[in-house]
Amino acid sequence: MQEGNKILSNKFGYRKMATPSTLCCAILLFLFPLQFMATTTPSCPGDCEPIDADDNDRFHFAQNLEFLEAEFFLHGALGKGLDAFEPELAKGGPPPIGGRRANLDYLTRRIIEEFGYQEIGHNREIVRRTGGIPRPLIDISSQNFAKLFDKAAGYNLDPPFDPYEDPIKYMLAVYAIPYVGLNGYVGTTPCLKRFSSKQLVAGLLGVEAGQDAVTREWLYKKGDEKVEPYDITVVEFTNMISGLRNELGKCGIKDEGLIVPKELGAENRTTSNVLSADPNSLSYPRTPQEILRIVYSTGNEHRPGGFFPKGANGRIAREYLYNDQLRGL
Repeated sequence: MQEGNKILSNKFGYRKMATPSTLCCAILLFLFPLQFMATTTPSCPGDCEPIDADDNDRFHFAQNLEFLEAEFFLHGALGKGLDAFEPELAKGGPPPIGGRRANLDYLTRRIIEEFGYQEIGHNREIVRRTGGIPRPLIDISSQNFAKLFDKAAGYNLDPPFDPYEDPIKYMLAVYAIPYVGLNGYVGTTPCLKRFSSKQLVAGLLGVEAGQDAVTREWLYKKGDEKVEPYDITVVEFTNMISGLRNELGKCGIKDEGLIVPKELGAENRTTSNVLSADPNSLSYPRTPQEILRIVYSTGNEHRPGGFFPKGANGRIAREYLYNDQLRGL
């Protein structure tokens, strides 16, 4: 990026240019933003671009992920979900499939329990400010995670991956969830119109980023350990999951495992990657359609599956399903 900026500076003569006429200045000021965007914005298909939606619709879309996280964390730490704490937040939506208490050590259970309570607060605040959506049908069964990890590995793991079996497997499953919500908040922030919406997303994003950082650090400390009974290390699993999400999202590299080539490390100086970020160490953004492709595990925002077997809720998600039905797919 630095080299690209030097080229742009030379190309447009900002450091070498003599004083131009008023007309020349006007032309340069008009052309520069267009040429700068064309030079610095990576080409990507139209389905990687932001969508038009109002602030409430954007938060309703995000609430699908908040529901998913709440149910997985609460069940994993306590063996019971949102309905045991604040059932009214679900707005009549069906209970999740397959959630159960995980076999966690004391420290990990305390971390995940706190994550679960945080997600209750996130859902409550979204409902208070925007009215919220009914909880969609959510699949957090071991069978669903087994399919996800099989897809990430490229073959059927034997025995099937069970996130509830031990702390390492559970934290690898956690690795597969909150980061996508973080990407979504980063992607939606520039599109928000109201100050109150920007204030809310800042609060939500801060905690989601914290959850992801704690999860990645926990796994980083165990990076070289083999995940029993597989001949696969923790680091290798994170690379597999991140690779799968990039593949499903279809919009380039926006996800990185715990160890990366130097060209993807911070300032191209390190292979350690405790936090996933772009070349300038900024968080990657994702659009709603990218997120749906990932959480559905289908690579297609029109085809539900994965964590949301009947699709996510809210106008944004349901319109993709409606379009799918219109096409007769």
